[in-house]
Amino acid sequence: MIQMPTRRFALAAVLSLCLVPLFGCQSAIEKAARNTSYSAYELIGIEKRDLLKSRVGKARSEQKEASENFESALDRLKALTHFDGGNLERQYRSLQSAYDRSAEQAANVRQSIDKVETVASDLYEEWEKEIGEIQTASLKNSSRRKLEETKKKSTSLVAALRKSEKSMTPILAKLKDQVLFLKHNLNAQAVGSLKGESARIENDIEKLLKEMNQSIAEADRFIKELEAP
Repeated sequence: MIQMPTRRFALAAVLSLCLVPLFGCQSAIEKAARNTSYSAYELIGIEKRDLLKSRVGKARSEQKEASENFESALDRLKALTHFDGGNLERQYRSLQSAYDRSAEQAANVRQSIDKVETVASDLYEEWEKEIGEIQTASLKNSSRRKLEETKKKSTSLVAALRKSEKSMTPILAKLKDQVLFLKHNLNAQAVGSLKGESARIENDIEKLLKEMNQSIAEADRFIKELEAP
């Protein structure tokens, strides 16, 4: 007589299926959770296209705030390295706060870009599937052209966002070095010794600000494209 597998054995079998292709299983679980979330949004009339526009808007806002924080850090760094009397401790604390805000905002930017990529990928997968259901050839071709056009623009947007986001990492590392060095050596002589490196960081930040402004402008254009009929 063949015995039915026990509940414990069945559970172990399911777990083994997930543990072998661990990342694939985790990805499937995450996708199922996203689909549940999308269904909830659709119940209140919000489609993936609306969510993508919202996510891009959020990424643009996070990028703008990061730009403001890095600009503040630039101002604080200039004030400190051109120190000519006054409260050195206060200026150091101001630079430290600007660094902390910039580091936190950089993480927010990274997360917002991840969300744009995820929603875009899910939207395009759904769009591709629905194109296959269109029977009229002219409508099918038109929809496919629109899909490819939107994909191309979103890829360009994400690339611009990622470029400025990745530029933040080495600048933050250099800023952190300066903050920690000054923490241990807070005197006019130590400040003077940092002027050469500080000037290079200032140039890096100014370049970063230009990149961020470009990606913000590209996000604005992409949102307008999504809003177009």
